[in-house]
Amino acid sequence: MVPILLLLVWYSNIYAQTVSVENFQTEYQVHIAQTARPVKVDGVLDDSTWAFAEKKSDFFMKYPSDIGRPANKTVVQVSYDDKYLYVAFTCFDSGKSIIQSLKRDIGHLDNDGVGIILDPQNSHTNGFFFAVNAMNAQSEDQISLGQQDGLTWSWNNKWFSATKKYNDRWIAEIAIPFKSLRYPAGNNLWGINFIRVDMSHNQYSGWTHVPTNFRIYNMGYTGALIWDKPAPDAGKNMVMIPFITSNIQGNKENNGPAKAAFSAGLDSKIALSSSLNLDLTLNPDFSQVEVDQQVTNLTRFDIFLPEKRSFFLENSDIFGEYGIPGLMTPFYSRRIGLDKDNNPIPIIGGARLSGNLNATTRFGLMNMQTGAKGNYSPENYSAISINKNILARSVVKVYFLNRENFQTVNQKKQDPLNAFGRNAGTSFEYLSRDGKWSGWYSFHHSFKPGISTQNNYQETGLSFNTRKFTATVDLANLGTNYYTDMGYVQRINNYDALRDTTIRVGFKHLYTNAAYMIYPTGDIVARHTFKAETYSVVNPNNSFNETDLTLSYMAEFNSTSGIKSEVLHNDLDLLYAVSFTDAKPLPVTNYKYTQAAVTYTSDTRKLFSYGLTYLGGQFYNGNIHSLIGTITLRSRPHFNLIVQAEYDKLSFPDPYGSSELLLVSPKVEYNFNTKVSWTTFLQYNTQANNFNINSRFQYRFKPMSDLYLVYTDNYFTTPFMLNKNRAIVLKVNYWLNL
Repeated sequence: MVPILLLLVWYSNIYAQTVSVENFQTEYQVHIAQTARPVKVDGVLDDSTWAFAEKKSDFFMKYPSDIGRPANKTVVQVSYDDKYLYVAFTCFDSGKSIIQSLKRDIGHLDNDGVGIILDPQNSHTNGFFFAVNAMNAQSEDQISLGQQDGLTWSWNNKWFSATKKYNDRWIAEIAIPFKSLRYPAGNNLWGINFIRVDMSHNQYSGWTHVPTNFRIYNMGYTGALIWDKPAPDAGKNMVMIPFITSNIQGNKENNGPAKAAFSAGLDSKIALSSSLNLDLTLNPDFSQVEVDQQVTNLTRFDIFLPEKRSFFLENSDIFGEYGIPGLMTPFYSRRIGLDKDNNPIPIIGGARLSGNLNATTRFGLMNMQTGAKGNYSPENYSAISINKNILARSVVKVYFLNRENFQTVNQKKQDPLNAFGRNAGTSFEYLSRDGKWSGWYSFHHSFKPGISTQNNYQETGLSFNTRKFTATVDLANLGTNYYTDMGYVQRINNYDALRDTTIRVGFKHLYTNAAYMIYPTGDIVARHTFKAETYSVVNPNNSFNETDLTLSYMAEFNSTSGIKSEVLHNDLDLLYAVSFTDAKPLPVTNYKYTQAAVTYTSDTRKLFSYGLTYLGGQFYNGNIHSLIGTITLRSRPHFNLIVQAEYDKLSFPDPYGSSELLLVSPKVEYNFNTKVSWTTFLQYNTQANNFNINSRFQYRFKPMSDLYLVYTDNYFTTPFMLNKNRAIVLKVNYWLNL
């Protein structure tokens, strides 16, 4: 640890940030004045408001480099009335806009478009992102400090936009209702930034100068939106979203007859104050959600699958950004309403209270009640979390989680540990004002009947981030009896293939990475990245378990194409027998193996693009050859055909056998316009012995009001095409403002 920390300090003196944020909002300011009459959102900009509104046009490059100005000019203006914040973009571009899709919530990447980042609290930690492409496909999301891996575009709210194309430019006109934003009244200074995506030049630019090593929506680099008087009170906002569903389901796998069913439910959003929102749901239905994307699992552990249900995604960062999301976290909303095999469990209803208690404190309270299904007993899930901003951009968090099982079904046969599961913890997350330094420490405790030892989880780490050098150190200690009934821990459960059982084993880990970037000045390569990663694990008694070392090089080209090469080495003391074939499991012993991989991705702006990865080398005491490919065929902006495929060949010495795995996932998407779309997703997975068809038609007949028609079908791959089950679902929901 000491040499690593000294190295970080040394590089912090050599590679200082090129952009100072000490007086950032003094340098970047836009003044907003109230308009005398409402603006007509039509993409024409003939309202008198835009003749007088202040203009900002000096955008800075963000990607592929943060040096210089973008090739095409962008002009942005803002105004407001009692109900809406208005934003107008004039995007000069003599060529044809590149629009990959008209689908809602496709995000701001890979499409000509614009976006607005808003921080009504001016906290530099949380905010909102509204984006629209040049053909008016909308995307919106909430922003938090923990979203370093990208946005999910899962937050949904009503706002309005229109775009119009001219010979030398295109226009985007936007109206965001104040009642869609939760913020305290009386604040006359907001954080704000504007972005422009110009795909013909593969350039991402922003109004403020955001360093290229940070996301364009980094809240530490917002400018100042200065109001001529305090921002209007958002006012009362009450939304009712009733819905009805009808379906026909057949279950041939269990010899069940086809059944028809009808259901209805209600979601509602109630503004209790200008910054606090109450969400209620009664008999929620998630039939319109796309099916999970399947993956081939060549690890010894369960795969983390992302949440896709919208009710659990809004303000999810308040509950979910504890620990290491995707690896070990006490809160993982997929535990609610799904059993261990991802089969749906009926949810009777739930409530979530979330928002800002004041300018520095965010609060979340949630309660969900599920019903009984077969041998699965009713359960109640509760969660509370408080985030307190301190210093410039740091946060102190505390939480408590509780799952209560009402053991009324076969109660005597149930595991006593299943009666309840509770978790509590706290964390401190430090982030310097310029984002260069970050550090964290967290302590988590679990409560289970009769367990009082080895039930803690602690983590601490340090990260350093500049244009040319980044490094991270993370240490964690997780006890064998640390349970997360509402969470996820990847390595805690170890499957023993000889005894066909799962054994819990705690662990301690040390993760480090360091990367060095070079930014050439030529026209071909945008960035060279050299990276080293290590992941080391020891058992609870401090005996060695595993070490992974990865060395990689990546070249990102100005054309959006890129190439990456990796060398991976693993040293493992296997704890329990593991099997990747139908033959004898691999024995418990030490394994050392090395692999190499190379990946190439073509120019994604083309109508035909592709990506290809080859991985080969040793795998435990055998060999592995993997070929992973993606082909994309477009007829912009309406049609997209994306075919993903993975082939893995595993060969082990006798008597451990061999295996060939195939996963093919074609996806066909046709967007008739921004309101009507049809998507069909096929997945042929020999590892899961499943062939899945999911076809969804969606018609947005009014803003945030939809009609869905969904067809799903599942077959065995062996025996080939033997039907498991199928269903047809019709759902209609209506967004009603009261």
